[in-house]
Amino acid sequence: MTLSISLFSHKGISKKLWLAPLSAAMIILAGCNNSSEPTENATADAPADTETMNIKLATESSYKPFSYTDADGNLIGYEIELVDALCAQMQAECEVISQDWDGLIPGLNAQKFDGIIAGMNITPERQEVVEFSDPYYYSGFVLIGKKGDDISIDSLQGQSIGSQRATTATEYLQEEHSDADIKLYDTQDNTYLDLTSGRIRAMMVDKVIGVNWLDTDAGQDYEIKGEEISTNKDAIAMAFRKGDPLVAKFNQALNELKANGTYDQITGSYFGTSSTAAAQEAMPASEEAVAN
Repeated sequence: MTLSISLFSHKGISKKLWLAPLSAAMIILAGCNNSSEPTENATADAPADTETMNIKLATESSYKPFSYTDADGNLIGYEIELVDALCAQMQAECEVISQDWDGLIPGLNAQKFDGIIAGMNITPERQEVVEFSDPYYYSGFVLIGKKGDDISIDSLQGQSIGSQRATTATEYLQEEHSDADIKLYDTQDNTYLDLTSGRIRAMMVDKVIGVNWLDTDAGQDYEIKGEEISTNKDAIAMAFRKGDPLVAKFNQALNELKANGTYDQITGSYFGTSSTAAAQEAMPASEEAVAN
């Protein structure tokens, strides 16, 4: 709307009289401006339709190939790539930090971070204190010892066997082989060190982690003893505080990545197979029957 204003100056007209129409015109102009499209300032001050989520996640960075650090100290690995894809799918800004394994669940419930992605198996004990997402991988565990050593899962009595503290592998050892001399470690790397130095005779570890280590220079003289041990605690998932709506958001993003092929692409690049095939291979018979 355009308004033309003509102001006349005349000796016989007081300033008050000609200023009054000017004030009225300015009021009209202001009214016209408010009825048009918002100004830049109004747009800047208006709330956005969607607010970007900022999410902090924790991992334990000695669990290659799930999550570990490169030579420059950057977090890399399967779970790091997966969570990057999940957060991109959610259009969220995510930060992943490294924490000690023992401090992951306490730190989560102390609100130091929003979630955990750290090769964590779903167990009834953990479900009492956290809420898990849908599984993104399945893995049993194996016994690893030196090549030529005749140690087996059936001959652990009195033998020094290492495992990372608070893992399902440790839980299995304590429940099924309590007569072994079980040595617990704060990180998986320290377990490797004691195995190669001869301070323990064998170690129990997640199969994926163990197989990856056997491909390193340090693992060349070692091998898996016997078959993979599978329990009803093979499912690996993200953990969140109970009742957190992030569980549903990550589950939705996970399903979308499965549907568009990104999930299998990431998993295949690390494990040489689709996530679905890997899950079926590691899944216990009872779970497989349910899944089918």
